[in-house]
Amino acid sequence: QVQLVESGGGLVQAGGSLRLSCAASGRTFSRYAMGWFRQAPGKEREFVAAISWSGSSRDYAESVKGRFTISRENAKNTLYLQMNSLKPEDTAVYYCATDPDPETYYTRSYAYWGQGTQVTVSS
Repeated sequence: QVQLVESGGGLVQAGGSLRLSCAASGRTFSRYAMGWFRQAPGKEREFVAAISWSGSSRDYAESVKGRFTISRENAKNTLYLQMNSLKPEDTAVYYCATDPDPETYYTRSYAYWGQGTQVTVSS
């Protein structure tokens, strides 16, 4: 059974930083595509960032480019999202996702999801 557990969310002032972590268990994730999504109140879940299994390819939503950095540490089965220069519009529940198909990096159709961690940015 695949399990993903996010952590690191919280309340931060605009301009501040947070680092989210996603601990994966139940499989060897070193070959899995992984990504971050978010859902703000009253809105649909949206793509934030993705990273290939090797970490050599990374993709970002336009709204977070230059501010967020996705990374992974395969030896620890952990995915990260470093978020800098946070804005109130970044407020959302952030979810990590993973999939054994490397092509999911492009399709973004992830099979496994975490429960989410709340990020609130005050103005």
